[in-house]
This record gives sequence, C-alpha cells and structure tokens, in this order.
Amino acid sequence: MAILKSLKIKTHQELLDFQSLITSLIENDLLFDFSKQNKFTNEELISLLLTLIPHISPNFLMDIIQEHMPEEGYFIEFGGVKGKNHRGIIPTGETLLFILAGDDIEKRAEYHYLFSEDHLFAKKDIIRLEEVPEGEPRMSGKLIMNPDYVEYFITGKMPKPKLGSDFPAQLINTELEWDDLIISEKTANQISEIEIWLKHNHTLMNEWGMHKNIKPGYKVLLSGPPGTGKTLTAALLGKYTERDVYRIDLSMMVSKYIGETEKNLSRLFDKAKNKDWILFFDEADALFGKRTGVKDSNDKYANQEVSYLLQRIESHDGLVVLASNYKKNIDAAFTRRFNSIIEFSNPTAQERVRLWKNNIPAKATLDEKINIEEIAERFELTGANIVNVIHYACLKTIENGSTCIQSDDLLGGIQKEYQKEGRMVNVRLN
Repeated sequence: MAILKSLKIKTHQELLDFQSLITSLIENDLLFDFSKQNKFTNEELISLLLTLIPHISPNFLMDIIQEHMPEEGYFIEFGGVKGKNHRGIIPTGETLLFILAGDDIEKRAEYHYLFSEDHLFAKKDIIRLEEVPEGEPRMSGKLIMNPDYVEYFITGKMPKPKLGSDFPAQLINTELEWDDLIISEKTANQISEIEIWLKHNHTLMNEWGMHKNIKPGYKVLLSGPPGTGKTLTAALLGKYTERDVYRIDLSMMVSKYIGETEKNLSRLFDKAKNKDWILFFDEADALFGKRTGVKDSNDKYANQEVSYLLQRIESHDGLVVLASNYKKNIDAAFTRRFNSIIEFSNPTAQERVRLWKNNIPAKATLDEKINIEEIAERFELTGANIVNVIHYACLKTIENGSTCIQSDDLLGGIQKEYQKEGRMVNVRLN
C-alpha cells in the first residue's frame, strides 16, 4: 500500500500497481471470458471489476484508503459515495478515472468514451453512470452494473425475469417437437425462414456489414384461426434455437390510464434489449389494432399508444412474433413493416388424421368402433380441439379403470368442443 501514502499517483508504474490491486480482487472466469468475447481492453475490464467490487467485497475500497484518510474525511480525487444501506464506498466515474489515469488530465478526458452511447457498455446495458443533479459533474455519478450481469458474474446464471407489473410477460416452453406441429408445407417453409434469421442474423449484420442497410430485428405476424399452432410455433422456435420465449400478458400491459401503456411497453422493451429473447404477443389485436379517426381524447391517446408501439418494435433488435386470429384487424402501419406474414389454416382431413394419431397416448387402445380416418373426415376440428377431445376421453377411460378409449367418450369430447364454439353436430358414428 506504499503507493497510496497520499493517494496521489506520481509515476506510471504506481498507476499500474494500483490497477493490479483491482484486477487481483477476484478470480472470476465468467467475467474474464465475457471480457474476452467482447474484445474489451484492460481499461474496460477494470471498469467491470471496479463496478462489481461492492457486490463482492463491500470493504475493499474502504480498506485501501482508510489508513490514509485525512482528518476531514475526503479524498476528492478518489471520488466514491456511500449508499443508503451500503456503508462502504460505492465507486463513481471519478473513482474509475483516478484508477485509470491518476491526475493525467488528457487521459482522464480520453476515458470518458467508456460512457458514451456508442460504447458496448451502453449498447448492451452492462454498466452505466448514475444520473446526477443538474450542474454537477457527470462523472460524480455512481457506477451501476445491470443487476442481471451482477448475478451472472457472481452465480454463473443469467436470471430470468418473473411475471409482474415491472415485466408483464411469462416464459413459455414446450416438450413437443417440430413433428408434432401439423401444418401445411407452405406454412412450414415460411417458419423455416424465421429459423434461418435466428441462426444467421448476427453473421449478416456484423460480419457482412449489413447493419448499415437493414433495420434491426425481425417482425413476424402469425395469422389464423385459434388452435392451429401459432403459440406452439413460437415455443418451438425458442426451443430449437435455444432462446427464451416470453408471452406478453396484454391484461397487464394495457392500461386505461393515460401514458401507462407506453410506460409498460418501455419497461418491457428495455428489459428485452440485447437479451436475444423472442417476444410473443398473443391475441395481438388488443394492442396492435387499427388506429381510428380522432373523435375525442380517448381516440387520440389510443392512437398515440399504437404509434409508440410501432416505434419501439421497429427499433427492437430481436425477434417479435405477433399472433392474431384476424389479420385484417392489425393496423396497416404494422403489416407494412413485418418481415413475414404467415397464414395458419384449419387442418385438412389428412392433417387431422395425423393430429389424432400423434396425440393418442401410447398406453391407450381404441374401441373397435372407432375409425380415426372416418372421425378425421367428418369432424372439422383444430389441433387444439383434438387435444381437448383426447384429454376428455382419456380421463373418462382412466375413471372407468380401463386403457381402452370407448367411442362414446371420444364422441362426447367432440360434442363438447362443438358446443363451446356454438356449433351443432351429429356425433353418431355410421
């Protein structure tokens, strides 16, 4: 600690020695690997370490300067502040400048670039400077690391957000496979285009330099009747490209209070920034519906919400999937900006045969009266309907202490599905 007798670094070697105290604080393979992947300089790595210090060793900075603290208790050059609960030193931008450059004015000015909007720290929301009161030096703001990165560097796991008012979305997944999604060949080919984008967009934008010509992100509309596989498609895209899929809870997103919907949208997209998530807006008509003529203030603010959403979606750099039962209900301003519009249709008789056979449990057998081809031909059901019917019939079968699904139970399930949709059907078999 001899180099800190007055906390004034006088030689380049002393500066290097002081920096080594920071870099020797922790052996964090995740942090160093992260730094290597992002091609960070030593100064950028030190910035990460310094910001992480209070979360790992609260007394570290205090121990360094305590024996050299003047009577008045301040080292202006060193910077740092105390928090409301934290009793150690929280480093500020001034602390970082002191460690990196000492009292070299030119170098101190040079390192301001670490907190520019163009720096990776800002682009990936890794670390930032706390906002300071108007008129005070910007570098006196605390160094703040995104809590997700704090947890990642400490535990090795990037935390997953939970459904709540601050994040109105829920993680969805599936145990099904692509073979379980029974759709037309045309629809399947269009979905494969999304997979291609997810796999190769980074190469196209960065290695091929197309970020100058192409807007970020990918926007897709899945349109078609309920139960035809739109939600399953989103879940499978996440599963096979190893990305988290978050279904937006529109009941928590849309607010009757002016400006609240925009705030909720802002929090959602800010949280999703640089996360490589898939955002899935189910029943998107509620949020992406057509703008109307302005007759009163309610129309005016509703149109503002749509305009704000359009702006945020257009600038989002990830995959955004919208699902709607009626494409015509989506505002034309959105449809013009979709990279792909994929139509889902009710399954054909041949596709319904596959759906029936795929979903009947291996442990179950069928009553000899049941002819799957005949049932598929007669009853126009979606994949979701068919799953519901099999669910109902299987429970009835188990209740009867059997493994053989009876025709009456299967037909009863079909009748229930028709009744739910207000349709009439004669369920008797020939």
